[in-house]
Amino acid sequence: MAIWAIADLHLSHDQSKPMDIFGNAWENHAEKIAANWCCNVDEDDLVIVAGDISWAMQLPEALADLGWVAALPGRKLLVRGNHDYWWSSISKVRAALPPGLVALQNDHFIFEGWAVCGTRGWLCPGEDGFDEEHDEKIYRRELGRLKLSLDSALKAGQKRIIAALHYPPFNRQGDSSGFTELLERYGVKHCVFGHVHDEGREKLFQGTRGGVTYRFVASDGVDFTPVLVV
Repeated sequence: MAIWAIADLHLSHDQSKPMDIFGNAWENHAEKIAANWCCNVDEDDLVIVAGDISWAMQLPEALADLGWVAALPGRKLLVRGNHDYWWSSISKVRAALPPGLVALQNDHFIFEGWAVCGTRGWLCPGEDGFDEEHDEKIYRRELGRLKLSLDSALKAGQKRIIAALHYPPFNRQGDSSGFTELLERYGVKHCVFGHVHDEGREKLFQGTRGGVTYRFVASDGVDFTPVLVV
């Protein structure tokens, strides 16, 4: 059994949202994801889907995309992204999910001795465009949500932890943040993230520091292929 991760599926089975307007790499991207997923992931594996799952605006409109993900091999753990507007209250989301999909919010999910925690995240201080009046409030709120998730794992006696965020847990310069501080304090072993699609993704930190191994898993940055975490 293995744990994989991928972010930014940007599916639109019930909407007209062609992704190839963002570059040739996105042409038929759903087919690429499905083919690569099926070549790598086994039925008894877990795949963390770290946000921006569907372009749908309402939960009923997202069901076709969620069903498409559910039909792929493995069990899937979903984290909300900034474009997942369909993600309403967590109770409604969980009630609507097809079998094999689990939504993560303010809690954790246990798989083969690993606790997966996470939240959407947000822009970190020092990032271009970070507005202290607007972004600081959301940044602090997301820190609180990550802490709730991590606390739930520790209270359950879980010590091997993977964190899944949609936004990178640091700015483009790789500076430490409240997110990295929490990950290190709670002894998180792996952190996966996505969100970034521009050329600046090449500058994002990947590797191990402070005991945490960071992996960038946005689909267009990993050739539309789930990344092996453990």
